[in-house]
Amino acid sequence: MDTTQYLGVFIDESREHLDVLYNQLLQLEKQPGEKAVIEEIFRAAHTLKGMSATMGYTDLANLTHKMENVLDGIRYEKIAVDTSLIDLLFEAVEHLESIVDDVENGGAGTKDVARIVDLLDRVEMGESIQTHDRKPAPAVEATETVTLMSVGGLDEFEISILSESEGRGYSNFEITVQLRKDCLLKAARVFMVFEVLEKLGEVIKSSPSVTELEEENFDQSFTVLLVSNMSKDDIYQNVIKVSEIEDVTINAFSIAAYKEQQTAQSETTTAADQEAETTTSEDSSSKTKKAVNKTIRVNIDRLDVLMNLFEELVIDRGRLEQISQELKHQDLEETVERMTRVSGDLQNIILTMRMVPIDQVFNRFPRMIRQLARDLDKQVDIEIIGAETELDRTVIDEIGDPLVHLIRNAVDHGIETAEERKQAGKPEQGTIKLQAYHSGNHVFIEISDDGAGINKEKVLAKALANGVVSKEESLLLTDQQVYELIMTSGFSTAEKISDVSGRGVGLDVVKNTIESLGGRMSVDATLGKGSTFSIELPLTLSIMSVLLVELGTETYAIPLSSIMETAIFSKKDIMHAHNKKVIDFRGHVVPLVFLSELFDSTSSVNQEDDAYVPIVIVRKGDKLTGLVVDSLIGQQEVVLKSMGQYLTNTFAISGATILGDGRVALIIDSNALVR
Repeated sequence: MDTTQYLGVFIDESREHLDVLYNQLLQLEKQPGEKAVIEEIFRAAHTLKGMSATMGYTDLANLTHKMENVLDGIRYEKIAVDTSLIDLLFEAVEHLESIVDDVENGGAGTKDVARIVDLLDRVEMGESIQTHDRKPAPAVEATETVTLMSVGGLDEFEISILSESEGRGYSNFEITVQLRKDCLLKAARVFMVFEVLEKLGEVIKSSPSVTELEEENFDQSFTVLLVSNMSKDDIYQNVIKVSEIEDVTINAFSIAAYKEQQTAQSETTTAADQEAETTTSEDSSSKTKKAVNKTIRVNIDRLDVLMNLFEELVIDRGRLEQISQELKHQDLEETVERMTRVSGDLQNIILTMRMVPIDQVFNRFPRMIRQLARDLDKQVDIEIIGAETELDRTVIDEIGDPLVHLIRNAVDHGIETAEERKQAGKPEQGTIKLQAYHSGNHVFIEISDDGAGINKEKVLAKALANGVVSKEESLLLTDQQVYELIMTSGFSTAEKISDVSGRGVGLDVVKNTIESLGGRMSVDATLGKGSTFSIELPLTLSIMSVLLVELGTETYAIPLSSIMETAIFSKKDIMHAHNKKVIDFRGHVVPLVFLSELFDSTSSVNQEDDAYVPIVIVRKGDKLTGLVVDSLIGQQEVVLKSMGQYLTNTFAISGATILGDGRVALIIDSNALVR
């Protein structure tokens, strides 16, 4: 049966089932006896097994079948759930994911799953598998030979070195190192592995090449050929100590077997092979065509061009609307009205094409926190709120690494050990809360923890010692400004360097990345109670609905998404509290911002004969602020234009727009005005 037409559906559905397995295994660890969770995991594994068998991916089907047997034992209480078992099941799911990745990249969907299958068999038979059993030293017999397919062809010089080493009693090894998926600095990890290997022997060849490894031109694994007089177990134990290493596979390499294989390959390259290769190529091409029928990958640059063209259309649409209102021509008004409806639908499609849920970034963090907490011997839980919040694709692609830095920082620096939390009267398990929400034309992401907080005195002392601030400047800093010193380059308060943090890199990189996206980052903390890192990111939606308001002779635009309500208030209702003007809005004290004073424009608000003032109530999260204007003009769709390189960081202004009559109106960033 030709299954290539179902490849796209298979990959998409496999991803969904893998997500279910990951998430439900985390839940199973918290609730080992919860039948509903076990049933959900069993269903996902069973469905994945059936799909894999139908598509002909034997390794995938075999591994899910073994998982199914273990899950069946859990379901009928024959197998007890403990941390070691959860670790083993997680590793099995990681193997499943790597096979699906291989299928998606055009591979055959094969992987050596013998070790993990053996461990699952042992669990099914009632053996206790300890955590250290997950990655034993590779048990490869000395007589085993490897064809070196992963490293590629050898030149005469390399063959002579390998032959000579065997004659002198040395051993040749092919070593494949798999980095963890959340590894941030791959080139640095490769350097550390090479440094270890060079102490154990001589590296003859690597794949990819050293240059490609330095430039991080590889996925998550690389292979080296090593000549050494050390045992496989010693090599394994030394390499696996390097942090962020997922797995190390070591096989004996025989140069004689390599030569035989090369000879056999050259002799069997016949016309039939070439014909088969052509057929395979055609099948692959056909497979690709059938797989892309469902979805089409479009370069983001093309979407940018489409967006720019539509922006010009929106500007012209606004101009036509104004002309039709002035001329009062019936046919023209009807045509413009129809054009407005059609372009509005087109606008919604274009804007949503670029938007994806932030859950694509968030969904990997529970696994990462679980492993990180175990490495640091801490108890940490994560709470995710607002994962369905959508953000522009270009922003989604950039914020993954900054968020990883912040979460690792929260687990390492923020959350205390179980003993420390117990002494402080806290629950032994710490909590990290990851929250995303929309506010106006921005998305806010908050990473908060209930840990130790930030020691203000310690931060200030370190800043003075490093020359970040002078003693005179330090006296004028607010608490918030002191906390934000930790985001300066090379700043670290860690007492010792660890694999997680303490090298003085991270938060400054995070801040620079966020600012390069047009966003902002802030820190707040309470010593002994926890810290909160807040990130504000633009939606990068160039077209938005705004309320046009008037200040004297000038027109300004306020994004409609941040407006809660508009109202007319009597000047007599304006009160004073803490040297600020406020109003009572539905039982809430709301501070006022007089935009005419802020932007230094001529206003009629302060004239004595004006008894009433229009106020626009805007919100940011659960905070409200009233913006006092001269008059309200009306709602309109506008195009957000950049202020240019000479007008960056303009307070409370996020950009400008061109109105229907050709005038320029500034767009107010209401989030900057909410206190």
